[in-house]
Amino acid sequence: MSGKTRLLPPDDTGIAQAAAVLRGGGLVAIPTETVYGLAARADSAEAVAAIYRTKGRPDFNPLIVHVSSLDMARKLALFDQAAEDLAQHYWPGPLTMVLPLREGAPIAPAVTAGLPTIALRQPAHPLAARLLVELDLPLAAPSANRSYGVSPTRPEHVLESLGDAAPPVLDGGPCPAGLESTIVALRPGGGWALLRPGPVPREELEALLGPAEKSRGATIEAPIEAPGQLEKHYSPGKPVTLDCTAPDPGQFMIGFGRVDGDVNLSASGDLAEAAAGLYAALHAGAASAKAAIAVAPIPRHGMGLAINDRLERAARS
Repeated sequence: MSGKTRLLPPDDTGIAQAAAVLRGGGLVAIPTETVYGLAARADSAEAVAAIYRTKGRPDFNPLIVHVSSLDMARKLALFDQAAEDLAQHYWPGPLTMVLPLREGAPIAPAVTAGLPTIALRQPAHPLAARLLVELDLPLAAPSANRSYGVSPTRPEHVLESLGDAAPPVLDGGPCPAGLESTIVALRPGGGWALLRPGPVPREELEALLGPAEKSRGATIEAPIEAPGQLEKHYSPGKPVTLDCTAPDPGQFMIGFGRVDGDVNLSASGDLAEAAAGLYAALHAGAASAKAAIAVAPIPRHGMGLAINDRLERAARS
């Protein structure tokens, strides 16, 4: 691969090129059903270090490992019955499980940020799935953007965020879900915690697993267990005002439902449509000439909980 960043086609040739780069310890931005991931082989300390350098990512923030199958995941983590049930129900798909790391698992220490657990997901996107099968290696793949920035849901977002540091991008077009995976930590003894809301709603998980533990956040005593737990995250680089129905002249307005704006996440009030377009709207606001961003009220139920989680973190950044 030449030093100049380029898009890899969404076909066998592109997958073979991406696999060759990854096998050799390089980085490739890959599409998933959630957001684009900055992928590297998870067994290589040097390759994983390149992820951290490219993102400017804090070394205390663990990375999600993407696997091709449940069998591959079982070689990396200890699965209890709850984990098996979740995998059977939601994999491949937008659910990440934080599980005990299996002793001797071929995972670079930086992937887990020194924790005794590992975050695992089997993506459903056909290109990511084919690439993982072709490689037969687990891939560490956080979102393909600079840390604390808005996550990328299109190839151009990757290039805009990472600039000259951007690796080759496997072009899968827009990500269909557009919101990072739900992250669940399964505890010894049967408890569980929702570490990050996402496309799989809490209500569904509680129907399968029972009530979740009360979220405690990340502290010195209880460190970050998974991506997306930092209080300040998903920043568009401008002030963000939430629950706005009448923006100021200097604000780029992100609408929802009957509250219109420069862009509208979903004129019909569809939360799945809003989630899919959220990051593209924040990217548009960041690129606009206006000095600030305002966002219409988003209902706080179902996928709306995950949307508001991302917006609240963006507003604190």
